[in-house]
Amino acid sequence: MKGTFLARRAQLIRATPYAVTGGNEYDSLSRMTPSSKDVVAAVPKSGTPEKSSAPPPTAAAGADVRPATPRAPAGRVPVRRLLAVAAAGLAVALLFVAYLQVSRTYPENSDESNDLLMAWDMLHGNVLLHGWYLSDVSFYTTELPQYAMLERLIGLHTDTAHVAAAMTYTLVVVLAVLLARGRAAEGQVSRRETALRMLLTAGLMFAPQLGVGVFVMLLSLGHIGTAVPLMLTWLVIDRLRPRWWVPVIAGLLLTWVLVADPLVLVVGIVPLVAVCAVRVAREFSLARRRDDREPGWARASLRARWYELSLAVAAILAEGLASLVSRLLHASGAFFLHPVPYRLAPVSTWPKHAWVTGEGLLALFGAKPQGPAPVLAFALLHLAGVALVAWAMGRVVRHFLSWPDMISQILLVAMVLNVIVYVPSTLANATDLNAREFAVVLPFGAVLAGRTLAAGLRTSMRRWHRPVAAALLAGALLTGYAAGLGYAAAQPSVPPANARLATFLAAHHLTSGIGGYWESSAVTVGSDGAVTIRAVLPGTLQPDLWEAKGSWYNAGPNRATFLVTDRAPGFFNHWQPNPAALAALGQPARTYHVGPYTVYVWNKNLLAGLGRRLRHGPEVRCLPAAHGAGLGGNCCGGWADGASAGRQHVRMLLSGGNGT
Repeated sequence: MKGTFLARRAQLIRATPYAVTGGNEYDSLSRMTPSSKDVVAAVPKSGTPEKSSAPPPTAAAGADVRPATPRAPAGRVPVRRLLAVAAAGLAVALLFVAYLQVSRTYPENSDESNDLLMAWDMLHGNVLLHGWYLSDVSFYTTELPQYAMLERLIGLHTDTAHVAAAMTYTLVVVLAVLLARGRAAEGQVSRRETALRMLLTAGLMFAPQLGVGVFVMLLSLGHIGTAVPLMLTWLVIDRLRPRWWVPVIAGLLLTWVLVADPLVLVVGIVPLVAVCAVRVAREFSLARRRDDREPGWARASLRARWYELSLAVAAILAEGLASLVSRLLHASGAFFLHPVPYRLAPVSTWPKHAWVTGEGLLALFGAKPQGPAPVLAFALLHLAGVALVAWAMGRVVRHFLSWPDMISQILLVAMVLNVIVYVPSTLANATDLNAREFAVVLPFGAVLAGRTLAAGLRTSMRRWHRPVAAALLAGALLTGYAAGLGYAAAQPSVPPANARLATFLAAHHLTSGIGGYWESSAVTVGSDGAVTIRAVLPGTLQPDLWEAKGSWYNAGPNRATFLVTDRAPGFFNHWQPNPAALAALGQPARTYHVGPYTVYVWNKNLLAGLGRRLRHGPEVRCLPAAHGAGLGGNCCGGWADGASAGRQHVRMLLSGGNGT
């Protein structure tokens, strides 16, 4: 006697661990019950549309059944597992030490110094950062607490930023490897395939490229840190069985990171909602096309995909909850954000933007051809990683609608959307240093390659006539990547930016002054507080309230007796004030020339005239894209008065608006 199809399918969904992904790539509603052959071909939640290498729950008759591995007595941990955990811990510690040294090859600048000062203020009671003017991205719930924790342990100095950078990137690598691993503990992925997944993912992220790669992936307080809570969210969805509370956890995690970084709307919330909608729509479409559908089929189809619907609703609610948290922070007297609206560049500039973006992508994967011969050789070797990620993306795109692994779908949509949003914007008219705007592409791409290609590569190596040669080739690539990391870690450390200036000022007892943004907090932190420089705008010498605290410019408790200029070329160096504004300060008592720096000294407090606002409003501070911290335009003006203003440009991006 025939039972209704939808009822039997719902029973199968509740009974099988493959429910979330819906079976293999070419699953059909005509299959009422799975046979032993179907079970072997089924694709696990974290698998690919190939035969899974995991053994089926029950072997077919006549199959070669391997004896069960003896288990350790209850309460005892196998020695092999203890050794594996110890080896993994040692590997993570070695990676941290290597990344710490690699980060030290790039000088710390005022961006990192200001974030250290914010965290120091939080650590000493100003938890809401009252009186602080931040950039367009707060990092209030992510990197700033991390900085505060490290300052509690090792103090406030320039190396704290390098420790934080190494810690963040190590966490990114570890979480990426765990996310690529899949649900091996439940038998959905074989141990050998799991090892290949993890090895492939770690290899792609192993060695950041010197120069741009170090700035983008380690030292720069950009969006690479956002990948940590995002991948933690994907891990929750991937590892935990579908229960009602899993979407709740995922929604809270997304809220947590969205308060800190509005880019999560583009690389987290929208991809999750879009993928869940696609999977629900496909389920609905397949059920509607059946000739023998029965009354209530639509409701049954939606019920079969309740998990995806719940995740989508949780992601949408996370945006609303994050906005509520931001409003509460503002009402409580928290920090101010500078709104940086999203702006489209002229269409004629898009080809150039695409070229710059391509250079940035190569730098992310350590494959940008540049530098001396060893660096160039390592970059060419990393092109293999770029090819693997492109291959994985192509496979998922080809069968996107029926692809069984939801995590791979989310990662692909996030990567593509991040780059598509970036290319036509005014941010892309800068150098590849601004690749930090799409830094999540590296860990997401590495995980996608691991989850998608591992099974196929393992099968191809078995079928190849020379498997030993294939293993040797893979080993040579990994050895080359490891050599690249060793070479980068062996490079000498560099002092923080403007270290020469800090030494000169301290030696001449010039302890408080004003100057350009890049000459200010880098000297303050680099001198361990012996010299304090506050940033002012070049046009009017008014306070530069970008990552600054308003009370710094109060003339009562503070003094400034000198002004520093810098004639060295480059965005991170050159700063010359308006001659009229400089003349308005009067004749300096002394003038010093130190390399590219000029130090003007007065016998009065220069802060006395800086605290007032301009008569016609605050000066517009135009920001080349390398300076902006968030996904927005390249010009920022005025003071924002809301902690949620930093997400305005992303909302306009998604709605196609222009800020009006």
